[in-house]
Amino acid sequence: MVFSDPLFIFGFLPLFLLFYGIIAPTFKNLFIFLASLGFYYYGEPDYVWVLLLSIVCNYSFAVAIDLLARGKDGDRPTRHPLTVPVLTLGVLFNLGVLLYFKYVDFFIANLNSLFKAVHYDHPIDLLKQVLPLGVSFFTFQGISYLVDVYRGDVRATRSLLKFGTYKILFPQLIAGPIVRYAEVSGEMGQRKVGSQLALEGVRRFVVGFVKKVLIADTLAACADAIFSTDTSTLTSGSAWFGAVCYSLQIYFDFSAYSDMAIGLGLVMGFHYPENFAHPYVSSSIREFWRRWHMTLSRWFRDYVYLPLGGNRAGSIRTYVNLFAVFVLTGFWHGASWTFMAWGVWHGLFMILERRFPPEEWRVPYFMRRVYALLVVLFGWVLFRADNFGIAAGMFKRMLLLGKTSAEHVVGEFASPVAWITLAVAVVLSTPIHGAIRERLSERGALALGVPVIGGLFIIACMKVLSGAYSPFLYFRF
Repeated sequence: MVFSDPLFIFGFLPLFLLFYGIIAPTFKNLFIFLASLGFYYYGEPDYVWVLLLSIVCNYSFAVAIDLLARGKDGDRPTRHPLTVPVLTLGVLFNLGVLLYFKYVDFFIANLNSLFKAVHYDHPIDLLKQVLPLGVSFFTFQGISYLVDVYRGDVRATRSLLKFGTYKILFPQLIAGPIVRYAEVSGEMGQRKVGSQLALEGVRRFVVGFVKKVLIADTLAACADAIFSTDTSTLTSGSAWFGAVCYSLQIYFDFSAYSDMAIGLGLVMGFHYPENFAHPYVSSSIREFWRRWHMTLSRWFRDYVYLPLGGNRAGSIRTYVNLFAVFVLTGFWHGASWTFMAWGVWHGLFMILERRFPPEEWRVPYFMRRVYALLVVLFGWVLFRADNFGIAAGMFKRMLLLGKTSAEHVVGEFASPVAWITLAVAVVLSTPIHGAIRERLSERGALALGVPVIGGLFIIACMKVLSGAYSPFLYFRF
């Protein structure tokens, strides 16, 4: 079940909000846990045990770490010598779950390729392991919780229900944002939802729903058609159109999910961290990663980059740390060498900008924005392509290299609706609409926003009911 599924919009969500509003505060966490468990079970009945095992094990590891680090009464002055081994075991548990379910067949396939190269004729059978929903997110969430408890940033909760509710909260369970326990620990025990907070939550959810259904899904049809076409038959314009469509599709798809998750969180009284801040207006790749999937960027900064030494051990070590972080970032996104190459691509430009800061380049600010946008756009081609052959073909068409039969022109992929959607997406990917909204009075924003957003919501619902919807891109990451 995804947020743009008719069953969720017209069935699960209304019933959940109805009962959540009338149930006593004492039982709200239990209700959230059971409802979220049902939500997850509907989409992943065979692997719900993986999520439950993650909850129990991370809860146990955290309590053990807290007791070893602080003592039963919280007054131990020094950590017990077993604290680090228990933390290590907990981190390895989460990484083991992630590596097995997400990468085991990738490793086997590459090992078989190596066997073939050395003429060893006994390949290993693939396990054909299915990727459980949200495993990339809830394992990272578990690691952050254990490390934060070890560092003393948060006390391990002794309530298994409270911790389980935090882990299984359905708004952020499948595709983030990656919410740390410290960010919602206070609200896990007590939270209030006033009418203003609830209305803002509803508005945020509806905006995300519209972004997903009317913008991301429309652009997805264009991008999918172009990336599935023989690249040697594309014109340069078609290749560029496909790259731009996918760049905007993935932004509006993923930011829409984040909007909907944040909105649902507000309705329940939780304040989730923002995940996007107009990344395509960045003037450097460093700035892009401060604006794109911000909870993931902060996760890698706090739990990988800084523990590796950050920028505290000289330039060479800093470059190595940056490169390692982005290789891992690419690998986290999927078991494919193209994802790894995407991470390497961004890592190289991060090193370049570390050595030669864009702020010191003697070029107009506008040109720095063009540079960052082009780097990101070419990176998305790598990210989207099913293999390096398709990526290379797209690059050739975009850079006017090599021969082409030029059979498929832009008009073949772009309907008038697609062009209008693309234009709207470009505008909405900038802070312009936010600036306009700020200039309006509260009454004016309400008078203009309600009919516009309400009308778009109705159109989006009609599109969903017609069956023309697709899962979120990060649904199986």
